Amino acid sequence: MSRIVLKKNGLVRYFDNLLDATSATNYLNKLIDDIEWRHDKSFLFGKTFTTKRKVAWYGDKAFEYTYSNTKKVALPWTEDLSKLKNIVENKSACTYNSCLLNLYHSGHEGMGWHSDNETQLKHNGTIASLSFGAVRKFNFKHKITKDKISIDLQHGSLLLMQKDTQQFWKHQLPIAKKVSNLRINLTFRTINE
Repeated sequence: MSRIVLKKNGLVRYFDNLLDATSATNYLNKLIDDIEWRHDKSFLFGKTFTTKRKVAWYGDKAFEYTYSNTKKVALPWTEDLSKLKNIVENKSACTYNSCLLNLYHSGHEGMGWHSDNETQLKHNGTIASLSFGAVRKFNFKHKITKDKISIDLQHGSLLLMQKDTQQFWKHQLPIAKKVSNLRINLTFRTINE
């Protein structure tokens, strides 16, 4: 089942059960074991910080991707990532050439307000966010009006951020200290070639 989360200055659609619980759990376990997870680094106020969450970057080619002053080089798709990419492409009617993965060990780890609007990304391209594991709240905030929208991202769900969403909205995964289980998020995207 799908629903529209926002349609002002962008379009965000949500599919709460793209994958059934059994399939989603199987993929979650494979992703934990098979992905080359690394702690992320961020540069703030001239200092380097290592994050608790782990990340991975995969793609069609060895694409370079820079955000928060860190550069990553894409690894080749795993078999499971290729399968998930095909599922997401069929549902979204879009194609993607890369995927950024985040592993949050618990609700003590999150991601602050940001937009995925780096110049390397396709302008107004769809970003498809696939969630596994713990249910987490996901927030949007309009850059001008400061309007806010929240949604709970379920295990096996898909969130599509489309059109000019990244130009007008920021999003975040807030800290949720009562959440003890891990969450993995895959964001399929298109790098300009």
